[in-house]
Amino acid sequence: MAIILKEKTADVDILMPPVNFSMVEDGIYRSGLPQPSNFSFLKTLNLRCIIYLCPEPYPEENLKFLEANNIRLFQFGIEGKTEPTVSLLKDAIMDALKILVDVRNHPVLIHCKRGKHRTGCLVGCLRKLQNWCLASVFEEYQRFAGVKSRETDKKFIESFDVLSLRHCLYSIIYRYHGYGSKKRRLLYKEDNVQKPQMTSV
Repeated sequence: MAIILKEKTADVDILMPPVNFSMVEDGIYRSGLPQPSNFSFLKTLNLRCIIYLCPEPYPEENLKFLEANNIRLFQFGIEGKTEPTVSLLKDAIMDALKILVDVRNHPVLIHCKRGKHRTGCLVGCLRKLQNWCLASVFEEYQRFAGVKSRETDKKFIESFDVLSLRHCLYSIIYRYHGYGSKKRRLLYKEDNVQKPQMTSV
C-alpha cells in the first residue's frame, strides 16, 4: 500500500512559489525571478502579464513558458547593482505603474531578480497611490528587503510624486473604482488609448 501511495504522489506537480512571493492586492502578485520549478505554481495564478524590472534579457525557458500560457511580458530595465539615476528610475517606475493599475493586465506578477529592491520600489509607489501612510509603506518594503534594505530606495519612494501619475491616469480613465475600496482597480477607455509597448514573447 505504501508503494502505491508513493507512485501516485510522484505524478503530482509540486506547487512551489518563486522566492519572496506574496500577494500585493487581488490580482497583483510580487516575487523574485521565477525558476522552472515555479512554473506549475504560476499556472494556478492564471496570469495575463508579467512586469519584469531588470535590464537583463528574460531567460529563454521563461519566455517559452510565457508563450505557452499566453502571458505578456512588460520589461523595464532598472539596474540593480549600480543605483540608477533618480530620473531614470522615476520614468521606469511611472511607466510600470501605468501597466500595473490597468485591470486589463490582471492577474499580474511583478518581479526583479530577488523581489526586494526594484520590486519594493514599485510596490511602495503603488501604496502611495493607494494613500498608505509612509510608515506602513516602509514596513512592507523592509519586510521583503530584510537586512539589505536601502535608504536610497526609501528616499525615492518618499519623494515619488503620485500627483503627476494621478493626473496622467485621470486623462485616460473611463471608470475609476476608488482606492479606498477592496477592489482597487482602474479601468481604461478602450478607444483612443495608446497601447503600451511590450516585448514579444
